Order: sequence, then structure tokens, then C-alpha cells
Amino acid sequence: MNFINKQLNADAQETAAAQPAEQPAAATTNAPETAPAATAHDDFDWSIDKRNVSHYAETDRVKYDKVYDQTFVQIEDGEIIRGLVVALTKTDVVINIGFKSDGLVSLNEFRDVPGLKVGDEVEVMVVEKEDRQGNLHLSRKSARIYRAWERIVEVHKTGEVITGTVTSKTKGGLIVDVFGMETFLPGSQIDVKPVTDYDQFVGKTMEFKVVKINETIKNAVVSHKALIESDIEAQRAEIMSKLEKGQVLEGVVKNITDFGAFMDLGGLDGLLYITDISWGRISHPSEVVKLDQKLQVVVLDFDDDKKRISLGLKQLTPHPWDVLPAGLEEGSVVKGKVVNIEDYGAFLEIQPGVEGLVHVSEITWANTPINAKEFFKLHDEYEAKVVTLDKDSRKMSLSIKQMTQDPWNEIESKFPEGSKHQGLVKNITPYGVFVELEPGIGGMIHISDLSWLKRFNHPGDYTKVGEKIDIIILSIDKENRKLQLGHKQLEEDPWNALEETFAVGTLHEGTVVRKEDKGALVQLTYGLEGFVPNRHLTKEDGKNLQVEESAQFVVIEFDRNEKRILLSHTRIREQQETEQKESAKKEARAESDSTKKAVKNIQSKVEKATLGDLGALAEIKAKLKEGEGDTK
Repeated sequence: MNFINKQLNADAQETAAAQPAEQPAAATTNAPETAPAATAHDDFDWSIDKRNVSHYAETDRVKYDKVYDQTFVQIEDGEIIRGLVVALTKTDVVINIGFKSDGLVSLNEFRDVPGLKVGDEVEVMVVEKEDRQGNLHLSRKSARIYRAWERIVEVHKTGEVITGTVTSKTKGGLIVDVFGMETFLPGSQIDVKPVTDYDQFVGKTMEFKVVKINETIKNAVVSHKALIESDIEAQRAEIMSKLEKGQVLEGVVKNITDFGAFMDLGGLDGLLYITDISWGRISHPSEVVKLDQKLQVVVLDFDDDKKRISLGLKQLTPHPWDVLPAGLEEGSVVKGKVVNIEDYGAFLEIQPGVEGLVHVSEITWANTPINAKEFFKLHDEYEAKVVTLDKDSRKMSLSIKQMTQDPWNEIESKFPEGSKHQGLVKNITPYGVFVELEPGIGGMIHISDLSWLKRFNHPGDYTKVGEKIDIIILSIDKENRKLQLGHKQLEEDPWNALEETFAVGTLHEGTVVRKEDKGALVQLTYGLEGFVPNRHLTKEDGKNLQVEESAQFVVIEFDRNEKRILLSHTRIREQQETEQKESAKKEARAESDSTKKAVKNIQSKVEKATLGDLGALAEIKAKLKEGEGDTK
């Protein structure tokens, strides 16, 4: 029940209660002295109104009816209207909007108005003129949302910057109260930098731009990042307009990558490339610069269209080649760190930005191939002698081997021909083994000088890098700094004594140890190996011998000079078949000769042939012809 209605009803009841007490007095005054004895109301004139009531003309009545109608406000559901606070209760606010009854609005909808009092004017929305209980239903919250949406639509069109308060965190972003309406701030629109902790923004009042609206569901998306980007863009334009090559700026390192560091120049980003950070070699920018570090940098180049700026740090200091120590010259001994290794040598950094090359030919006095990548290790330090120095072209060549005396000067006395030594296998190639006898002195063992008896496809089948091996000096080439070494020469050549044992035609037991494209290697006695061509591997069943299969082999060739034995398994069977055929032929000839002698004996004894004799003679001739045919 409306508060005003209650008050009006109470007044009406008081008036009604007071009238009956006064009415009898009025009746007593106007009534005749003697009342007729008649039935009550029989002669009552109902058309006469004896009360003190004013009478209006028709025109006046119409005029006053119109004035009365105008005292009521005509409203519709959903209408926004201003009302007057006429009363406050513990839970509600009573608002008079000029309608036939007042409306109630929950006090919770005025939490943002702590000083609300009777007489204040507020804006509300008519939700329902009459709800089920007949009450006027008003809402300040709906009115605020409606007005807020109107303003949000307007600022979205104009691009105006607005202020809102972050009220809570939600999935993917934040909820922002703008003009009393909830809007969505995506996580990607909070800042130009990625944000992971959303809680730090809850409760903060910030500036935003409305970037997207949905009229259907009355939803809006705001962005704080858009403001930052617009400010940054303005700063960029200002900086770019004043930018010049060679200009020195102060920046903050905001990101570090493998290829360089990105710097914030106060709204504009620039790239400090790794090669422009230090005169010396660095493997990663983080070796010199750190995140959030302030640095003075110089502008090397910039592109107005693409808004790219190339920065330099090392250019703020003189080039190290221009300030070399006075005592650095050819023949000087320097100490450097390995900063780069190539196949042809290694670069030593004498001081940041000053490097010298140690060529592979300047690593050791030995005239054997040296792999620089195996000899040097990054960041190792070496002492070297300056061989050449060209300050104009900024090049320097260094030598490690010249730090010691040339051992080849005394090679004949220390390593004479025929002397035996032990060396270290330093390198293996398809054609030989390189052995180091002492630092700077080494030679090669040719693959053919590894063993008297075995033939190797690769020297790695006999020895490995890092193993020690006994050698004999075969020859010395001092001019070309070469030693020819041998290993098998430490023993006598066994092939001289094996020539009779493995003579052509002799049979030997052997085992197939390896198959190749053209044949197979067979292990024989005394550690020898023989070679069997593919066509000599066929067995009696037509199949070839396989690896690890043992069989009889016949020697078909023995070459002492080439240290080679050719064998055949197939020829053993072929020889056996040939011998069987020869034996059969001999037997047939012998039988034929015997038959011929018998015929001659019969002919000499028979004087006159009879019919039976002729038959026997024909049979003998047939056998004779058959014997002759077999011998052909």
C-alpha cells in the first residue's frame, strides 16, 4: 500500500467519523415543531439536496474536469521519468512521479548515492504502471542502464575517452563499470604488453575507449590498450619527425632475441642488432645487455614508411683497431681467446674487436693434415706470434707453431731412416694413417704398408684415432717436411716362404669372411686371405657360397709382388667332372680295341660263312660301331 494512499484514507475516515455527531443538530434546527404521524420517508423528496453543496454550470464543470485530469501524469511502461523522493524506509525509497500512486524502489539501487534524502530528484524507469498487486513498479537501475547505453553508443561514434572502474575478473578479461553499466575488457586490450595477472586491476579506475558495441544484446567492449597505442603513435610521429642519422638517444631494453635487442625510445621501438652491440664477438645479446636496462644508443638508419629504426651501441666507442697498443707489431707475442673456428683455421680475439687468424698451416710444424675444428675449442686461450699486421685493412695473421723451434731442423739425427719408434694415430684417411711421433713431427703409413698378409678396404679396419702404433722410418723428405712410415716392415715378408705352399693347383680349406661386388674374401691358414671371383663361388647345387661358409678351394693364381691369391671352388668340381669324362673315354676305347681283335680272329678261322655265322657276324659289327660311337 502506497504511503500517500494510506494517509489519504486515514483523513477520509476521520472526516466520516465526525459528520454523524453534527447531523442531528442540523436536523433539529430545520425540522417542524410537530412531526406528522406518517410512515418514514413516504413524502421524502429525493431530488432536493439540502446539504451545503455548490452547483456548477455545465461549462464550469467541463473546465474543472479538465484541470483535474491534468493533475495526473500520463506514463507508459519503459518510459524514463524524473521523480521526487517523498519518503525513505529501511528497505525502499518512495518516489512520486505525479502518477495516481507513488512507486517504491529498492534502497540497494541507490548504493552509489550515500547522501540520498527526502526532496531529492531522481531519474527512474517505469517498469510496470500496475503490477499484480496494483502497485507502480519503478527502477532506478534500469534507468541508469538505459541512459548509460545511450552514452556508450554516443561515445563509440565520437571516439571519446571515458572513465570506468574495474569491478571484477572474468574468463578472458575484466568487467568494467561504465556509466553504471557493465562492459567487457578483453585481456588482450588491457595493455600493449601481455598481461597475465588480472587481479591487479580489480578496483582500479582507468580510462577506456569503446571499441565495439552490440545493439541487439546491449553489450559493449572497451579497450585501454587503444589509448596507449594512440599515445604511442603520437609520440612516434613526434620522434620520427625529429630523427636524424647519428643522433644519440636514450632507450630502455624491452625485449631480447637471438638476433638483437628491441629498445623503447619513448613510444617508438628500435632494433639494436647483435653485430652492433659490441666490437667483439658475442654469441647472444644477453651477454652485454639486460631487460629494462637504460642505454645510450646512436641512430644508424631509419625508415619513415615502415617506421623501423636501426640502432648501434658499439658505435659510441672508437673502433679497437684505431686504438691498438703501441707495442703491437709483427713478431710480437699475444694472447687471445678462440672466438670462431673454420675449416681453414681459427680466429683469436686479442682484445674486443681485434682478431687474428691462425691458419691451419701455422698450427704445427708437422706437414700432416690438421683439422682446425678438432684442434681448437671455443673460448680456449692460446699464445701466438704475430706474423703479419695490416692496420689499414684491419687484418692480422698469427702462428702457434712459431712459438717453438722447428723440429725438422734436426730430423735426420733424431729420426733417421730405418729407426723404429712408437707414435700416436692422429688422423685416418681412405689411403693411409697419419701418425704423430712428437709435436710437429709426423708421417703417414700407406694402407698397403699396414700388413703383409691382409688387404684392408679402409685403414680404420686396422687401427683407430688415439691408438698407439709401432712404426719404422722408411724415408725422409726434409724439403717437403714429409716422413714415409711403415708398419708391416717391422717383420719379414712372409710371401717368399708361402709361394710353394700356395702353388697354383693346390687345394686348401677356407672360410668366406666377407662378400664384395666382384667376389668374396676367404680366410686361409697362416692368416692369409684369398679372393674368389663371383663365378668361382658356385657349388654343386648351383648356389653360391655364403659368408661364414667353409669349403675347399683351389689356387688359380699366386702373385707374390701384388700379395694376391686367387681361389676357386667351382673349378674343383669342374676338374672332377673332366677327369670322370676322360676316364669313361679311355674305357670305351679299350673295349672297342678288344672287339676289333675278336672280329679279326673269327674271320681268319671261318672259311665259309653260313647263315648262322652271318647273323653272329652282324651282331659283332653292330657292337663294334656302337663302341666307335662312344669314343667320338
